[in-house]
Amino acid sequence: MGSGRNVAVFGAYGHTGRFVVAELRERGYVPLLLGRDQDKLLALVETHPGLETRQASVDDPASLDRALHGAAAVINCAGPFATTAAPLVEAALRAGIPYVDVAAEIEANVDTFAHFADRAREAGAVVVPAMAFYGGLGDLLVTTAMGDWTAADEAHVAYGLSSWHPTAGTLAAGVVSGQRRSGRRVRYTGGQLEYHDDALPTLEWPFPAPLGPQSVIGEFTMADVVTVPSHLAVPEVRTYMTAKAAADLSAPDASAPTAVDERGRSAQTFIVDVLVCSGGAERRVVASGQDIYAITAPLAVEAVERILTGRTRTTGVVSAGAVFDAPDFLRALSAHLSLHVPLDVRG
Repeated sequence: MGSGRNVAVFGAYGHTGRFVVAELRERGYVPLLLGRDQDKLLALVETHPGLETRQASVDDPASLDRALHGAAAVINCAGPFATTAAPLVEAALRAGIPYVDVAAEIEANVDTFAHFADRAREAGAVVVPAMAFYGGLGDLLVTTAMGDWTAADEAHVAYGLSSWHPTAGTLAAGVVSGQRRSGRRVRYTGGQLEYHDDALPTLEWPFPAPLGPQSVIGEFTMADVVTVPSHLAVPEVRTYMTAKAAADLSAPDASAPTAVDERGRSAQTFIVDVLVCSGGAERRVVASGQDIYAITAPLAVEAVERILTGRTRTTGVVSAGAVFDAPDFLRALSAHLSLHVPLDVRG
C-alpha cells in the first residue's frame, strides 16, 4: 500500500476521468494520472499542474504495475471496459489495493463478478464495478428503497434524461457490447439475464414533477441488471429510458456534451425514479441532478474514500449497495444529488 492520499486514475484524460481527477483534488487526494497516451496525459497536467503522469497500457502488465506503485486505490475510467477491466483488476490485486470502475457495459460487469469473485474475496480485496451513474446509482437507490425488505418481486429503474449527448467512450462501449451480444437485446427476468430479438416497447412512465409523465423505452437495459441482482433477491429488474434521450443516443449526428458551468458540466438534467414492488406493497426513491457523466465522479470518489476509511460491509467483487450503507452514501452526495425517499407508497 502506498500513500493513503494517492489515487491512480486510469483514463484520466477521458471525459469522465477529468471529472474524477477534479473531484479527487477537491477532496484532498493526489490523483496519479494514468493512461496509454502520454501526450494526452501531459496536456491534462496543464490543467492540473504538479500532478504525476504514468504511461501504462492494459496489454503491458509490467507498465500497470509500475503505474500503480504507491497508489492507495485505482479508479478505472477507460473504456471499453471489456478490454480494460480485467487487466486493471489483476494489477490492483497484485498491488494489494482496491479497484473501482465506472463501467456501464453489462457484459464487462458480468465478467468482473464471474472471473474475480473468489480471488478478490480470498485476498480480502474490494473490487467495485459499475460505480457510476448507470449501475452504481441505481443499485444504491434500489437498496435504499428496499429498506428492511429481504426480497422483492420487481425493481424498476426509470431514467428521465432531458437529453443525451454521448461521449466517444459511450459510443465505443455501445459498439463493443452490441458485438458481444451479436446485435441482440438483453433483459433481466426470472432471476437471470436473457438475450432476445424482441422489439423494445414504448410506454409512459409517471416521473414526478417537474419532469412529469414521459414516453420511455421499456427494457432499455443498463448495468443495474447486474449490480442489483448481485446482492438483492429481486427476480425481475427492469430499466427504462426517456424516448427523447434514447433517440439522442442513437442519432447518426450525436454530439458530445458541451460544458455550461465552471465545473465542466453540461446542461443535461436527470431524474432517476426507482420503484420496488413486493406483493401488494410498493416503495419508491427518486434522485435528480445535472449531467450523468459529472455525477459519476462523486459516486466513484466517495466509494474510494469509504473503502480507504474502512466504511465497508464486505470484501470481494461487490456492488455499491452491497458494500456500502446505501442511504448514508446517498446522503453524502447531497451537494451533487437531490434525493426524495417517500417509502411505503402503497401497502
